[in-house]
Amino acid sequence: MKIAARTEYACIAVLELAARFEGGQPVRIRDIAERHKIPSRFLVQILLQLKGAGLVDSVRGASGGYRLLRPPHEMTLGEVVAVMEGPQERAPGAAEASSAIVAALRRAWDEAEEARREVLAQITLADLLERAAQRNENMYYI
Repeated sequence: MKIAARTEYACIAVLELAARFEGGQPVRIRDIAERHKIPSRFLVQILLQLKGAGLVDSVRGASGGYRLLRPPHEMTLGEVVAVMEGPQERAPGAAEASSAIVAALRRAWDEAEEARREVLAQITLADLLERAAQRNENMYYI
């Protein structure tokens, strides 16, 4: 599955916000950018888009930053991806099927996209944080 860098960065950012949700303190863009090696300027644009969609909020001031508007168990990966990718449109010239074979292929693409959306809609940010915690528990160092 191909994911645009912008979408992946948005997912990383909201997961960082989700990991710090319980503390209630906003997270600075610089902290997210440095920790995950995301360009700060790019991250600013991404967080503004997520804010416009009502997923995050910003807090001004010296101790300001961003935070999730809802608990991690109430927000899905599908929501974040949908905000970043927008509605999926067919490629130009794909409006009409020129044959039964093309129509069947297009139905298959539509089914695959629908399955993708359904899977992403079932994965909450809390689920991903739990997976990350399990991975950290399973790692050991020599």
